[in-house]
Amino acid sequence: MWQPDCGWAGSGWWWVMMVFMAIFWIAVIGGVIWLIVWLANRTRTAVGEGRESPLDILKRRYASGEINREEYERMKEELS
Repeated sequence: MWQPDCGWAGSGWWWVMMVFMAIFWIAVIGGVIWLIVWLANRTRTAVGEGRESPLDILKRRYASGEINREEYERMKEELS
């Protein structure tokens, strides 16, 4: 039975408040973890992951016929 002078603790609704507090803190912790992972992935991509290396560009240019063998060998030596 609900007693007006006891508030939430005396009414038996304290467990509902605990469940909502647990959900709240799980959401906060999950949000922080998600933010850290998102920022780490964004930073790693911005640094240059996924870009072609200079040697890959040189190989592609040689394969497409933009440069001849002599130019390829000279530029490859300069990159090494």
